[in-house]
Amino acid sequence: MPRCPLMFLGFLLTLTLGGAGILPAADEEPPPEDPLEAALRIAYEGRKRIQEAIRDYTCILTRRERVDGRQMGYETIFVKVRHPLEEQGRVVQPFSVYVRFLRPDRVKGREVIYVEGRNGGKLIVRNGGTRFAHITTSLLPDSPAAMQHTRYPITEIGVLNLTKRLIENGEQERGNENCEAKLVQGAKINGRSCTVVQVAHKVRGEGLAYKTARILIDDELVVPVHYSAYDWPQTEGGKLVLLEEYTYTDLRLNVGLTDRDFDHRNESYLFLKSYSP
Repeated sequence: MPRCPLMFLGFLLTLTLGGAGILPAADEEPPPEDPLEAALRIAYEGRKRIQEAIRDYTCILTRRERVDGRQMGYETIFVKVRHPLEEQGRVVQPFSVYVRFLRPDRVKGREVIYVEGRNGGKLIVRNGGTRFAHITTSLLPDSPAAMQHTRYPITEIGVLNLTKRLIENGEQERGNENCEAKLVQGAKINGRSCTVVQVAHKVRGEGLAYKTARILIDDELVVPVHYSAYDWPQTEGGKLVLLEEYTYTDLRLNVGLTDRDFDHRNESYLFLKSYSP
């Protein structure tokens, strides 16, 4: 539960004691920050930094998901993201994504491009993998074919979208007595120092998306680089069931991505060059 600020507590005491307020000594430690509020504060700072200071980036995304009750294997994906840019109320640079699957073999070499507001709102997809690798086609981001092996459309990829989702979830949990939050510092991902935020529901309830969720926030970049969520065990005393897990590593910020990075005719990509969306 969020705590009242210290000055507000003093004000309340002054009122209830007829003006004889009892304030803590000057050197007294302030109460510890509520873990959920601390996590939200970090997320707000991260969102502000991303929106103001990060134009684009490349990274490696490792993900594992449960889709339609099936536990999918690990997938490793090279990602390019360019954030939207507005000038005088006009979008001069749309949200843009390019991904290339590195593992496993069944999807290795698959390439996907999405540019918001272009190509009829569709993805351009090169199949990759071990069969019909060269086939290039267009798909709506949320179509059954595009969503066959994933929980979220590519339009929701990236650290900014993950940060926004964390803020939405955190704000919904404020004041929820069924929710316990924990903040732990000193974790590491790929050798980088991170702060861990763990949020858990004590009792199973209607509409709860997860039992336990863990978020790791890069201490230097102030952006989330890992998110995992688990459902209740299938049997009493059993292990938690993984729902989704995403880890962003090798983040390279502001590398100067251009329209060419999000064009299927780029000579370094393997889309059919004759394909016309």
